[in-house]
Amino acid sequence: MKYLIVGLGNIGREYEYTRHNIGFRVLDALAKASNIVFADRRYGFVSELKLKGRTLILLKPSTYMNLSGNAVRYWLNQEKIPIENLLVIADDLALPFGTLRLKGKGSNAGHNGLGNIQSVLNTQEYARLRFGIGSDFSRGRQVDYVLDNFPDEEEEVLSAKFETCGEIIKSFCLAGIQNTMNQYNNK
Repeated sequence: MKYLIVGLGNIGREYEYTRHNIGFRVLDALAKASNIVFADRRYGFVSELKLKGRTLILLKPSTYMNLSGNAVRYWLNQEKIPIENLLVIADDLALPFGTLRLKGKGSNAGHNGLGNIQSVLNTQEYARLRFGIGSDFSRGRQVDYVLDNFPDEEEEVLSAKFETCGEIIKSFCLAGIQNTMNQYNNK
């Protein structure tokens, strides 16, 4: 069985540690913990993780956030992965910092990357792991907030959150979305 695990972010050093790049950072942490590396491939940086008879294709799209759907569609088709085996990791302003929520479907909640994926795939029926980044910004400053780095006190707790994200990703692939939501969404 194959799974496509997509971390959303923007390419380029200037975005590397921004709130909007949390999806990339989650996959980087999972790859590091699993001793695997990403290769520059079509539409993104790709790595493969073997897990108890399953293959996880990790994808960091190189299409920029607002065009992520093209990369997701390509890799779903390329690897012949059904949409129920797709998990997208994205930042979420509506959740307090560090809150993790797994959902099986839903709206894009104003997230341009998720919106593009939904538009390209023509469905909202795919799993997403929402990583809360909080919403401590002045009116009209949302773009500056998501494209800013985490403050030091938040940066200090990210590695533990990344580890939990890795557990959620593995559980999604091994135990299914419902069991994983039951286990992690109330923590």
